[in-house]
Amino acid sequence: MTMDLRRYKIREIAYIILGSLFTAMGIALFCSPAMIASGGVSGIAIIFHHTLGFDTGLMILILSVPLFVLGIAIFGPQYGFKSLLGTLLLSAFTSIIEAQVGRFGLLDYTKELSTLLSAISGGSLMGIGVGLVMRSGANTGGTDILAQILSRYTPLSMGTSLFLVDALVIASSAFIFGFERALYATITVYITSVTIDAVVLSFGTRSAKTVWIVSDRHQEIADAIMSELGHGVTLIEGQGMYSKQARPMLMSVIANNKLALLTTIVHRFDKEAFMVIGEAYEVIGEGFKSLETAAWRGRSDTTQMQ
Repeated sequence: MTMDLRRYKIREIAYIILGSLFTAMGIALFCSPAMIASGGVSGIAIIFHHTLGFDTGLMILILSVPLFVLGIAIFGPQYGFKSLLGTLLLSAFTSIIEAQVGRFGLLDYTKELSTLLSAISGGSLMGIGVGLVMRSGANTGGTDILAQILSRYTPLSMGTSLFLVDALVIASSAFIFGFERALYATITVYITSVTIDAVVLSFGTRSAKTVWIVSDRHQEIADAIMSELGHGVTLIEGQGMYSKQARPMLMSVIANNKLALLTTIVHRFDKEAFMVIGEAYEVIGEGFKSLETAAWRGRSDTTQMQ
């Protein structure tokens, strides 16, 4: 293993450790004490913690491992060591922090403002944490896997699938913690998503990016993009004007939350590859917004103008 590759691997592991720690802080210090079940496995774990008394970190582990195994069975080895490490660390850090601060966290919840502060602080910390983990090309498992399964076997996009899964958890919390807490949970989810954009998606804030890749190992990279990310790839024949040699180029539209994993894939096959990442203002077609939806919106806009 070369020095550059070793440094790259160390940075990946560091992102996973720090990201899991920040996510656990958001859960244990703010969301769980405030009874804010902001979607995902952590939201389900918070519900179990306050209704049945189970340790939040332990519940995250118990709920995540079966989903992780399901992800391996359906999507293959990309749900490997790094994602499992993220799941285990998130569970352990959550349990440790919760044991240190207690189930009531840092704020006084007899004051109404404390719940809003928890929604904001918890969402921000979890956004930073998840963003750092995603930068490593991994994830913390959980309901993200369910969303990816929905996206794979239904016409729903990844974003829509994740929204539906989180919405189900938040709706369930409304019956247990009350409608007001569910509204706070939606605030947390929104802040988390915005913070992820700021941390991991240094490339912009829209839902997808157009990526061009020039590499001598374009076939291996294209195969990995299709099998591991589930996105299509187009091969464009080109020529380097300086060298006068053929330079095939890959073009693909990649969801924002998969950019870090794409970079890892390209680095795996060719450390000398050339990548250009541009903003995709709107993406219509398989895996993203349906053409029918876009056409309906266009007809609606035209009707309003008339």
